[in-house]
Amino acid sequence: MLQLAKSPTTRALAILAFGFVTVLGGSWVIATTAVDVAMVQISTTTAQNWAQYIVANATDLEHIASGERPSAASMVFFEGAKRAGQVFRYEIFNRAGYSQLVADKDRIALVNISEFSANAARAIKTGQPVMEVMEGTRTGFPEYFARAYVPVIVDGRPIAVVAAYVDQTAQRDAAYQAALIAVIAISLLTGLAFGVPGLAWYFSTRQKQQADRRIRFLAHHDMLTELYNRDQLIEKLDAALADLVPPGDCLAVHFLDIDHFKEVNDTLGHDGGDCLLQTIAERLRAVTRLGDVVSRLGGDEFVVMQTGITSKQEVEDFSLRLTTALAEPVRFKEQEISATVSVGIALAPTDGTTSERLLKSADLALYKSKADGRNRVCFFAPEMDADLMNRIALERVIRDAVEHETFELHFQPLYEVASRRLLGFEALLRLRGPDGEFIPPMTLIPIAEDIRVIGKIGAWVLKEACRTAVTWPNYLTVAVNLSPSQFALGSVSEMVADTLLETGLEAHRLELEITETLLLGNSASTMDELEKLKAMGVVIVMDDFGTGYSSLSYLWRFPFDKIKIDRSFVQGLGNSGHNAETVIKTIIALGRELDMHVTVEGVETAKQASFLDAANGDQVQGFFFGRPMPASDIAAEILASSSRGDEPVVALAKAKKGTRRPVGTGASKAG
Repeated sequence: MLQLAKSPTTRALAILAFGFVTVLGGSWVIATTAVDVAMVQISTTTAQNWAQYIVANATDLEHIASGERPSAASMVFFEGAKRAGQVFRYEIFNRAGYSQLVADKDRIALVNISEFSANAARAIKTGQPVMEVMEGTRTGFPEYFARAYVPVIVDGRPIAVVAAYVDQTAQRDAAYQAALIAVIAISLLTGLAFGVPGLAWYFSTRQKQQADRRIRFLAHHDMLTELYNRDQLIEKLDAALADLVPPGDCLAVHFLDIDHFKEVNDTLGHDGGDCLLQTIAERLRAVTRLGDVVSRLGGDEFVVMQTGITSKQEVEDFSLRLTTALAEPVRFKEQEISATVSVGIALAPTDGTTSERLLKSADLALYKSKADGRNRVCFFAPEMDADLMNRIALERVIRDAVEHETFELHFQPLYEVASRRLLGFEALLRLRGPDGEFIPPMTLIPIAEDIRVIGKIGAWVLKEACRTAVTWPNYLTVAVNLSPSQFALGSVSEMVADTLLETGLEAHRLELEITETLLLGNSASTMDELEKLKAMGVVIVMDDFGTGYSSLSYLWRFPFDKIKIDRSFVQGLGNSGHNAETVIKTIIALGRELDMHVTVEGVETAKQASFLDAANGDQVQGFFFGRPMPASDIAAEILASSSRGDEPVVALAKAKKGTRRPVGTGASKAG
């Protein structure tokens, strides 16, 4: 037996089609039946009229019925009647019902052998015409005709019977054709009456079904990447954990996070970020196996559940394939996005027997991976729980410090190499942790960026540093570090201008230090902000010079006032042949050629200071010259500097050619 389609829409369409066919077939049956009834009436009436017409015009019917030949007048009449069109045959019967004369298209003659006709006999007996409608079955007869047996009554007695055969084929065909047109018209009208609402209902239902399917899909998938969402991941993970048969059976959860994804959004916009996320989703699908589960939890976080694991080495190999596939550059419009991922891995049942615990373990491993420098894979270890608690505690301390402004600023002195004169101080952020000790800056700053409070902290540091510096002698400068995140949050130039106006610090006494990371995006907005700052008279410094792969390229793209050589070069003095010494001397010489001051960081020994003397360095900073100190100790440092015979430094005149601009004035170089 045929089964009806399961789809409600398909069943409804089948019902509509069946109804339409039923209406069409029923209408046709009714129409043809009506045509047949009407044609019988019309045909019999027509045949009777022709028969009576012959009776009225043939004067020798009684003689013909007796077997005599028709008169010449009757023959002429019979010939004319035969040519009239509809009547194709005449027969004349005697009173007994036997045929005497036949007139058709071939002949008009008396019959040789008389044939008895029951209809003719009945017409004689009853004195009434006998009518019948027939389908043509004999050769030479039309497809449809009517025959009328009309008795000829003279003086109250029947003398003969005249039978007229009338061709009604054309009339019947015309009637059928008209009926067919009427049926089609009725069917079309019926179809329109029911079909238009039916089609509207069908398309409405189809759209609703598609919307329902989309809603069901989105209930279990991420809209952007079409990967499984968190709820579906947990459902799949719970099912996989329930099917585990320890100790030989295990699964792995790979928790992935895109490194520096925010910078992609900041530099290329959300379209660029979405392109990167979709490409990563496609690559994850391509590199995973059929039984693995790929999910996007939100933002730039992805999870891959790897089933059927037999060894930790298999997990490491799989994670290597993941990171290798994702490290390929992504093409977006006319640019390439190079992104890496940090991965945290947790194994079940070792690192958790529930989906919640397993995801938490993988997330902790991811934190460790990012804390160790990103772009690496890290397996979960039990001590990571304690690290998480410490992290949560630090976040709480930082948020509280932002709210109540309990940060501290320490200031590290900056000296001229040749004269050992004090030039200014660098403001360094400090915050005490729950144990009362200062939180290391390399821990504090990344957490502040992660929890999105670096903007408020940066604004506080800038204002507090300027408020402190305005109390110093006016030849001393103050340096403040700016985070790339601050540029992404809003107008840095407006913040600096407002701070200088509020504190009253002269612009040339403020040095703003930025790192190469800020310039990597090469965005027009960043360069515009730097130009505005430089126009104010603020000194722009490239910090950590030499650690990036393209630091040199930025020296001619933007006219920095000063560059600071990273402390790693000083620490390498004496440990790498003459390479570090050569690099430092080269950078100092390069700074002179570009009319930029050069500060060397991290000088901690007399030997390192002596090297800078020999290298004819500009400025120096490090523990050998002074450790970071609270603002309350700065006055003593200034007095100590004065007691050594220092005097306000207005300019450095050490350039091998040309005149160097005043230290800390922020004036642009001439020409």
